Amino acid sequence: MSTLPSAQTLAPAASSTRGQLNGILFVALFAAAVMRIASVPAISGLGISPLIVGIVAGAIYGNALRHGMPESWAAGVNFSARKLLRIAVAFFGLRVSLQEIAQVGVPGFTVSVLVVVSTLVIGTWAGMKLMKLDRDTALLTAAGSAICGAAAVLAFESTLQSKPHKSAMAVGSVVLFGTLSMFLYPLMLNAGWLHLDTLGAGLFFGGTIHEVAQVVGAASNVSPEATHIATIVKMTRVMLLVPVLLVIGFWINRSRNASAESAAQGKGKIAVPWFALGFLALVVVNSLHVLPDAATSTINTLDTFALTMAMTALGMETRIAQIRQAGPRALATGAILYAWLVGGGLAITIGVERFFG
Repeated sequence: MSTLPSAQTLAPAASSTRGQLNGILFVALFAAAVMRIASVPAISGLGISPLIVGIVAGAIYGNALRHGMPESWAAGVNFSARKLLRIAVAFFGLRVSLQEIAQVGVPGFTVSVLVVVSTLVIGTWAGMKLMKLDRDTALLTAAGSAICGAAAVLAFESTLQSKPHKSAMAVGSVVLFGTLSMFLYPLMLNAGWLHLDTLGAGLFFGGTIHEVAQVVGAASNVSPEATHIATIVKMTRVMLLVPVLLVIGFWINRSRNASAESAAQGKGKIAVPWFALGFLALVVVNSLHVLPDAATSTINTLDTFALTMAMTALGMETRIAQIRQAGPRALATGAILYAWLVGGGLAITIGVERFFG
């Protein structure tokens, strides 16, 4: 005969749930303040997104003031940094459409694929072999440079289930070198160091700059046409997040299975990141124009807020002492990748434009 749970049993559970909700609310309020800060012209004018501001502000709080936060709120912070970010990454798909990708055609898609694949391979190799970084830190740094900056770092962090400080190091690389691109790229083009036409400039900017906002900021100094092409090429790189995550998930699973086999634990199932499939599904929804434009715009605004919450929570869980251990090596890996994006990315752009021209 079953018995009903006692009041003493229910009380801790109710307290835990209340603590988690308080933690989520705290992160939401913190993220709202972050978005206000990010909207300040001095910051937004540099192409620095709320996601970047969020992880920096969260890290400052987490290392200087977190001792004042009730311990019961930690579950809410962890929820925001893990489960909420998966949902937010999936809804990022509403920013991409198949029609936009078709506008830049085969050249734009080719540049995106070559840049993403080569940057991931070079970044992982350089990080692990040259800089002696662990696999997760090398992959996160490579993903941030190869695909879509902080959003890619978040997606990979979720798939790899890595520590927050590793994501913080990767985001630091995105901030530094992505911001540098905003000033360096237009300068090189206007000074005549880059012999690129409007299409070439759009392909190069969109194919090699880290964040979407940074692409727009840099290309807007060239022309509206170059900005349009660069933005579409950049969103094509974002689209590649799905197949890359599936391949990485399969690779990570094989590694885990190999370890399990050596310990006589047998094989597991292939880990498919569901949020990547959700991302792809919402790209299709956006391409079919099922939702009104106003609804899509509202969802994208809410999604930016959710991503900012996730980034802020990751910052709160980051410890500076952990970053110091690999900080210079992670930054050096980012510098190697940046040199490749500028030199190798330019070579890829010129080669593709000539081949299809």
